[in-house]
This record gives sequence, C-alpha cells and structure tokens, in this order.
Amino acid sequence: MTESTSTKTFPLHDALAGRRSPRAYSPSATLTPEQVGPLFEAARWAASSSNSQPWSFVVGFRGDEVFSTILGTLASGNAVWAEHASALVANIARTHTDEGKALSHAWYDLGQAVAHLSVQATVEGILVHQMGGFDSEALGNALGLDDHHRVVTVMTLGLQGDVADLPENLQEREKAPRVRKPLGDLVSGSANYA
Repeated sequence: MTESTSTKTFPLHDALAGRRSPRAYSPSATLTPEQVGPLFEAARWAASSSNSQPWSFVVGFRGDEVFSTILGTLASGNAVWAEHASALVANIARTHTDEGKALSHAWYDLGQAVAHLSVQATVEGILVHQMGGFDSEALGNALGLDDHHRVVTVMTLGLQGDVADLPENLQEREKAPRVRKPLGDLVSGSANYA
C-alpha cells in the first residue's frame, strides 16, 4: 500500500487514513451482492438536505451486462484498468423532485453518500476508485434514466491486484506517494492551522 507523504496535523481513524484510490485490481477476485451490501447500507445512512436522499446506484458485476454497459462508457485510460475490477457502479443524483423542483444539493448529497460508502469499503477490505472520465449522457441513456437523474461519477469495487499488471505509466502513478495540501491551505477563519 502506498503511504502518504503529507504530514497529518491530527490523528485520523484507520478507515480514513487507509482509504486510497487504486487502479491495480485482481482480475480473478469476485464480489457478491452480500459482500458489497454493507457499502450501500453506509451510503443509505448519509446525511442529505431535507432528508431528500437524492442518490441511487446501478451496480454491475464483472461478466454481466450492466458491467459491460458501464465499462463501455469509460474513457480509454480508465477502461484499461477498470475492466479488472469486481464491480462497476454508476453513482446517480436525482436533480429534481417529482413536482419538478430542483434539488440544488443533490450532487453534494450524493458525494456524502459515496464518501460513506468508501469508508465502509475500507473497513470491509474492499477497494474503491471514483472516476469522472466517462460519458455521462451515454451511460444515462443506456441505463434508461429520465431528465431528473444524472450519472455524476462511476466507481470501481474490487480487491487488490498486482501493480505490475498495469501499463507502465499507471504503475508509476500507483506507486506514487499520496500527497495532500496542508490543512492550513484548506481551513481559514477562526481556526488557524498554519
């Protein structure tokens, strides 16, 4: 596992400190709906504006039609490694109510749900990598989404594979140390972490 080169200003729970976004997935490892169920349960309990819960997920397991559909919309630089994940997930935000009122915080709320999912995945020993490199419109059409739903991101779920199986340029990225901006660059106001 790649370690962080950033100094932590405060201690973190292991589930947060250990979270990462790998590309090296085991092409032979499989996951079941029961194994990933706790991840979606964690997402279900995320906070949302007015308890609107404007998120949903479409899951495909490697070898099934949903997986192939999602994989077919990924940018080539993502597809080359994501094809080895055990599952691909479309992360969907509901952007309007049935009455047509905009859910202005839907993307933020979906982000919270996915963050909860990624922490639970770390606890369960399942790796997650979120991606923006895909054709959202094509995937939404393929999944039959209406105008009030949008695929915001796609993520992989799986178990650790061999970094040596990745293309050389991705091997370097996979082995690179994790770096974060200093806390003082992110927080201002009455709290000073410089």
